[in-house]
Amino acid sequence: MSLRKKTTNTEKRIAASRANGKRSHGPATAAGRSRIREANTRHGFYSQAEAVALACLGEDPGELESLRTDLYADMQPPSAVEKELAEHLLQVLWRWKRAGRMQEGYALRLAKDANLTRDDRLHAQMMRLRITADTLRQLAQSVAREHYITTATDLAMMKRLHLEGAVKEMGEIALALFYRLEERGETDEDGLPIDEEERARLVVAQVKSIFGIGMSNDREPEGGGASGSGGEQTGAAEAEAKAPPSRFSPAEAQARERARQLLQNILTRQVELCEAQRQAILKDSLAGPSPYERAAEVALAHPETALMQRMEESSFRQIWRITTLLVKMKHQARQEESR
Repeated sequence: MSLRKKTTNTEKRIAASRANGKRSHGPATAAGRSRIREANTRHGFYSQAEAVALACLGEDPGELESLRTDLYADMQPPSAVEKELAEHLLQVLWRWKRAGRMQEGYALRLAKDANLTRDDRLHAQMMRLRITADTLRQLAQSVAREHYITTATDLAMMKRLHLEGAVKEMGEIALALFYRLEERGETDEDGLPIDEEERARLVVAQVKSIFGIGMSNDREPEGGGASGSGGEQTGAAEAEAKAPPSRFSPAEAQARERARQLLQNILTRQVELCEAQRQAILKDSLAGPSPYERAAEVALAHPETALMQRMEESSFRQIWRITTLLVKMKHQARQEESR
């Protein structure tokens, strides 16, 4: 038994309802009618939820409707089954395009991020190259001094460049030459401190074998016959003025000079390479990214990249199957008509 009292329609109530119904005409403006259409979601067939969903996704409902019109004009589905297949084909085509936009949208986001950081990245590279070139230039000027002996400061600077990888393969050779030009203390036959790593020993041996800067085994002439001529005495005085420090024999000084010149050439060449790389980066910075550089920057690295690609491939396979089915149905309908 219902607890709600049933209302009785009297003549007065019926007349009032009819009068109110005449005054209600629904939304009078275009905006009002649009709101009513979008709010009508009681039934999927009559609602405008599709347009609302497309607007939320940033897609154009008018573009979908245009695609529907073109598809129906092309397929001209006569039966209800073909109309349903055509409508399903429309949805699959739209999802196919959406999967492509997903990948392109993510690539666009990567490109924007790369644009924001590209100038800073290139500027940092140029700054590092400038600092490396200045350090190498300072070392080259130090090594250019005659009878150069490696200092602790120069050795520390070269070690830092080598550890940072700033001079790449030449770093090992240059470091070995700096060791070679150290003042002779407790060293082995290669001229290295005894407590250095075995790897550095091998590098020095390799440098000696390649460039021929090993110590000469020639003995010094014993008691070289001195001449009493004035010209020879003048030449001896000049030679003594240019002579290396007394702690190095002439043969050892000659070997050290060859190593010094080689080290100076290596450092000067590395300065030139750093400047050339810096100019190339500056040129790239002013010219902007090339298509190949941009393609590398926007390469898909999203964890769902494979899923987006599978979505696109799945939609394409559905398009192919539905289109094939519609073509077969049309072909069968023509055959029946021709009988």
